[in-house]
Amino acid sequence: MRRPASEVIVSMEQTEEPPADFVTYAEPSPYLDRIGPLFQRRTGAGVQFGIRIGEHHCNRRGMAHGGLVVALADVALGKTGEWLSQPPVTLLTVSLTLDFYGSARCGEWLEAETDVTRVGHRVAFGNCYLRVGDKIVARASGVFNVRPSTPNVSG
Repeated sequence: MRRPASEVIVSMEQTEEPPADFVTYAEPSPYLDRIGPLFQRRTGAGVQFGIRIGEHHCNRRGMAHGGLVVALADVALGKTGEWLSQPPVTLLTVSLTLDFYGSARCGEWLEAETDVTRVGHRVAFGNCYLRVGDKIVARASGVFNVRPSTPNVSG
């Protein structure tokens, strides 16, 4: 018998902090501010992204909404490809495919780790694995249009 979502919600006051070495995402946007906060951690192997699943991220079953999982994969793939490219580039999503293997629940830490397989002159490719602890909950594959990097315009 399935429990109502109201019974699976975890108090965010106990679990708000990200794991060690994660810092607030460096390139916020109005959209990401609404779904965040997102966090990032640079490692010798690349960049990891993560988010603590809050009540506002969940569907009525107490699981992270699929759209949130897709958004995290898109940011992780695109930004990792941009940041690790020399010279720096801008990547625009052409195609993103995501397969769900499980779910993330309220209060859990959802982490995205990427494998950017190629950043060419016109197209980039990568894979992303989204985990809660040791459990893979989704896998994404992305194709991106490569553009020369341009500084952010503010004003």
